[in-house]
Amino acid sequence: MMLELQRQLGVAIGAVFAMALPASSEGCGRLEHDGQGYVVCEVRADQEPRLRLWQNGADGQPLKNFSNVRKTLAPDESLGFAMNAGMFHPDYRPVGLLVVDGETLSDINLAAGRGNFGMLPNGVFCTGGERPFQVTESRNFATRRPECRLATQSGPMLVIDGDLHPRFLIDSDSRYIRNGVGVSDDGDTAWFAISDRPVTFHEFGRLFRDGLGVRNALYLDGSISRLFAPAVNRADFGRAMGPIIGLVDSNS
Repeated sequence: MMLELQRQLGVAIGAVFAMALPASSEGCGRLEHDGQGYVVCEVRADQEPRLRLWQNGADGQPLKNFSNVRKTLAPDESLGFAMNAGMFHPDYRPVGLLVVDGETLSDINLAAGRGNFGMLPNGVFCTGGERPFQVTESRNFATRRPECRLATQSGPMLVIDGDLHPRFLIDSDSRYIRNGVGVSDDGDTAWFAISDRPVTFHEFGRLFRDGLGVRNALYLDGSISRLFAPAVNRADFGRAMGPIIGLVDSNS
């Protein structure tokens, strides 16, 4: 992992992660950027098949929480980490595109509107297609229609081709616990991050652009953002969730 991080982030940032991430060379670790604390979970290309996206259980009902997600796992599996994976309606249906194991459960939504999802441009996180991981602006995604094993749409984009979303204000007083995902330029690494304390969009976008060296990153949510990550002794609880994404480990 260290060589990959040095290549993607530069020697200085790689040194920070060397101290923060678990000695297992994979998983979640803590990072401080611009005075704010975050947990960052790294997923590499060879781990992509172990990344899963959950919405409903076997009974067709939304899973809503990490405990129910863990109940879906096989006896020899465990949850490496998980977090909420996009915005949802009051009945927990996703607001935008959701693809689980190649099946489209919800279509892409290209409408502008109120709220964070409608703060265009928004985007799609996709795995298992032409590249292991990609974050793509939604209208570009709809035009190209890349193949995805998993995909979730959310918004707004945090970083767009190296620039912060144009509506982010450096002096904003809107602060929430926020989570999102960014992807390396070569598509071989995805970083899932969540803040420890309430942060602004501008602060959170800078984590991905300046702290992680990411050129494209997607906001997943704010007020309901939660993380399950045994590596950092974190198991957040609170409101029920819609889509949930996470990495599954094999115990065999």
